[in-house]
Amino acid sequence: MPIASFSLAAIDCPDPQALCRFYQGIVGGEIEFDPRDEDWVRLQVPGGSDLGFQRVAGHRPPGWPDGDPPQQLHLDFDVDDLDTGEQQVLALGAHKAEVQPEPSSWLVFLDPAGHPFCLVRSSSTSP
Repeated sequence: MPIASFSLAAIDCPDPQALCRFYQGIVGGEIEFDPRDEDWVRLQVPGGSDLGFQRVAGHRPPGWPDGDPPQQLHLDFDVDDLDTGEQQVLALGAHKAEVQPEPSSWLVFLDPAGHPFCLVRSSSTSP
């Protein structure tokens, strides 16, 4: 029997509203925030768990694949077409990572705050 249900993943960043809008461009959803608290924003993701964004003073993005500070978390997003997904996240402000271990199956990008995330070819379109 589970102890709890999963509600959200929180991401440290220098600008919570900007990073929330970036991820809203990828997965949709509704932005929820208290105008009196500029340090926390929540993205209510349709059909999934929410994402939270919290301001951290002196935020340093993780190095990827090996770096300082180390990556402690990354997000995966399933897409039907990697090329189309790549064009779309780049237009939102992502940067393609230099290292691409499995480019025919998944691509690594860095969000505007430097966090790595992956676009993964959905299983329904795998060769």
